[in-house]
Amino acid sequence: MSIKGNIRKIIFISLWIIIGSGTLVLLIAAIRSRNDKTCQGIGIQVNGQKKGKWLLDRNDIINQLTSNGSEKIKGRALQTFDLRRLEEKLEKHVWIKDAELFFDNNEVLQVRLTERKPLSRIFTTTGNSFYIDDDGKRLPLSEKLTLKLPLFTGFPTDRVVLKSADSALLSGVMEISRYITADSFWMAQIAQIDITSARNFEMIPTVGNHIIEFGKGNDPDKKFKKLMIFYTRVLRETGLNKYARINVQYNQQVIGIKKAMMISKADSLQAVKNIREMIQSAQELQQAVADSSTKYNVPDPLTSDAYSENAKKSSAPEKPNSKTKQ
Repeated sequence: MSIKGNIRKIIFISLWIIIGSGTLVLLIAAIRSRNDKTCQGIGIQVNGQKKGKWLLDRNDIINQLTSNGSEKIKGRALQTFDLRRLEEKLEKHVWIKDAELFFDNNEVLQVRLTERKPLSRIFTTTGNSFYIDDDGKRLPLSEKLTLKLPLFTGFPTDRVVLKSADSALLSGVMEISRYITADSFWMAQIAQIDITSARNFEMIPTVGNHIIEFGKGNDPDKKFKKLMIFYTRVLRETGLNKYARINVQYNQQVIGIKKAMMISKADSLQAVKNIREMIQSAQELQQAVADSSTKYNVPDPLTSDAYSENAKKSSAPEKPNSKTKQ
């Protein structure tokens, strides 16, 4: 290699060293300049919104962030902030699922929070009450908002750490709640869900004087579809208040238990009208959101005689054939 080539190489390397060094110096200067600046305030968003119906308010967030005012935020040097520690502190709040903190170009501390969303409300056998979210985490009742949620009674324990049987029962509560909250008709129709001593679910409807024997919390989509088929058939034939109990817990069966004494025809017709209006309202709402008009027009797994009417005046259904029991 010639002397001239070596000189060019040296000059080329030297230029890159100078450029790299200059960039590094500027970067360090910028960092020092930023760290010398102070926090100009706090910007808060919850669930992607600066304002809204939050289950925790701005004061809750500020108090959690500052340890009830003992830690200064505004006017504090940026270099003194441990943002990860502050995120972890916020996430210890029972209503905060996720927290993300950063400083914007105006030295404002931006706080981005995701709130926990209650899935259902539960009453225990001792009378205590709480919410659970979609992760199964227990949440306290809110004094700020009244929430329309599926309501369960008779949960057998107040323990926070659940035994395996209670954990399985809570999973059933969550499965049923997810299905109901996703369907406007069932949100309107199911007023309350009782947990029996056998850990089965019995539902009390808003319209109709009957009990829905749901069984365990598994396969809620299949059970609610069977119940909807039964509702629409009963509406055309007898009226909903003819039945004391409707059992949907067994595979490919719907068992209707008739009442010992029939109610008046006027009351029965009114119940029919109410159910029809609820179904129509739910279908219109679903259609407005998306083209889901076929939601309940699924292939009918039942034949014309696949559900039975027990005319006995007992309060419990006949035990189904073991081949058909889930």
